[in-house]
Amino acid sequence: MRVAAFQLAAGLGSPDARLAEIDSCMASAAGADLAVFPELAVTGYGAGPAIAESAADPQQALAPLQAMVDQHGVAMVTGLALRADDGGLANAAAMLRPGAAPALYAKRMLYGDYEKGLFAAGRAEPPIVEIGGLACGVLVCFDVEFPELVRQLALRGAAAVIVPTALPRSVGARFIAERVVPVRAFENQLFIVYADHCSADFRFAYQGLSSIVAPDGSVLAAAGDSDAAMLVADLDPSAYADCRAQNPYLAELLQAGLAPKQD
Repeated sequence: MRVAAFQLAAGLGSPDARLAEIDSCMASAAGADLAVFPELAVTGYGAGPAIAESAADPQQALAPLQAMVDQHGVAMVTGLALRADDGGLANAAAMLRPGAAPALYAKRMLYGDYEKGLFAAGRAEPPIVEIGGLACGVLVCFDVEFPELVRQLALRGAAAVIVPTALPRSVGARFIAERVVPVRAFENQLFIVYADHCSADFRFAYQGLSSIVAPDGSVLAAAGDSDAAMLVADLDPSAYADCRAQNPYLAELLQAGLAPKQD
């Protein structure tokens, strides 16, 4: 599977401007199987109460994104805010494929008072869908920092975990992007696609350092910490068979009866 991950400038402006930028990126991703965008890419992460004011129900919110997917023939994973039937607001990720029904996920591990004041935490397991012949799961930002959540997806059969993120700039954030994310890939023997914002909006500065990481922990493609970028890599699980054989963590857990039961 060929994936294109986009590190977007945080100060793109209105949702309309952001949709236009996403559409331009989708055109640039021609030939890829999947394009990945950051957390809340449609509204901007730091838009605050305006996120709630502009949030729509899934059918309305997903329509322009699905149109891009169908037009360009490239699947998409992006972060956006979705209004639930009960009026609650989800910090969500949408997995969209040409001619297919969307798969949605609401972030379970909300980060800090800012997110907890805007969103309701999700409760459902993240979906796993096939894209380009690869079983792809999804998490959002802070979720990936919890080893249990990535491990659950690995045990359910995910070969790649797609992570829209809005990692704020800090010393700790650099460690997460450069160290924690590769470890998550290695300890679960899967790919991780980690797409962040860069620069700043009027509320937050972002770490950048988006990456595509292989099951052996190696970085297949990486962005810097300040500029918008497109990362492209081919995800081929067969290229890492030796690594899985040497580090059979999931198989050993299952054999020891230590892995949680999966539905």
